[in-house]
Amino acid sequence: MSASLASEDATSVDTACRPAVSHAIGQEAAASVAATLKALADPLRLRMLSAIASDPRGESCVCDLAELAEVSQPTVSHHLKVLKDVHVLTSERRGTWVWYKINQSRRGAVTALLDSFAPASVAESWAEEITDEDRRPDFDARVTRLADELAAEVPELHASTVLAIVRESYTSLARTARVTSALIPLAERFARQRLADLTRDREVSVPQVLFVCVANAGRSQLAAALVNQMAAGRVVARSAGSSPADVIHPHVRSLLAGIEGDVSSERFPKPLTDDAVRAADVVVTMGCGDVCPVIPGIRYDDWAVGDPALASREGVEAIRDDIAARVRTLVDDLLN
Repeated sequence: MSASLASEDATSVDTACRPAVSHAIGQEAAASVAATLKALADPLRLRMLSAIASDPRGESCVCDLAELAEVSQPTVSHHLKVLKDVHVLTSERRGTWVWYKINQSRRGAVTALLDSFAPASVAESWAEEITDEDRRPDFDARVTRLADELAAEVPELHASTVLAIVRESYTSLARTARVTSALIPLAERFARQRLADLTRDREVSVPQVLFVCVANAGRSQLAAALVNQMAAGRVVARSAGSSPADVIHPHVRSLLAGIEGDVSSERFPKPLTDDAVRAADVVVTMGCGDVCPVIPGIRYDDWAVGDPALASREGVEAIRDDIAARVRTLVDDLLN
């Protein structure tokens, strides 16, 4: 090999192998980024981050985020603290609840992670499995149209407030929905209930009771149905769940049919909201623990009744009878 060719080869090798060290991320910056990525490297934390980023309110409460997985609120708080320690989240305590939002200085990074990196990472895996029947249509236009219709019915509320409630109602129900084609009508019913709660005039309205259990698929549904049956419009009953299920328990559904004549489509598990608590004169918790925000002026009762999900058909009927006796006492108390 000639000296000139050898020299050209050496030059080519040197040029190709020389690392561009001057363009690499700095050591301190790399350590900071690595710490953030380590904090994000947990499926539940990523889901929490996504829930907070997509919440129409711009923030989420610990009680909302606990619905994402079957874990305790202390566990949820631990995961949120990890994200807060790397400055991805900020928090604010209001009364008994702590609210979290995306740190404004990290919003661009979070948006890039959730809107670009995450979809690209999973696209290949789900593209092979999803079918046309599984594809969820774009509901944005329908949700916006629904909000416009409801805003016209409640002129005392700003249109942007109604839109936020409709979007939040849809998002809350979508977390557990089995059939997406029913989300819009269910979201409409849930949003109407929340708007009624927001605009309730205590001076002229009948007493209102809110029943709260974990799944809103059994005890609280039964109690609300029994109040509405016994009170015949003189008391209004609502129900909600701290971690709502996707459907009402089958045994309870048959009992509701006996109470109401049929199982109305109005009956479906709904998440607990501050609006519902504030609108109630009485809040009755039923085995869901300390999940309701404590608001002055509202009466709180706790009923230790069995869980229909854990009972036989005969056991569910006994639970219904127990609830019915308690409901009768409550209705009498509110009307006398």
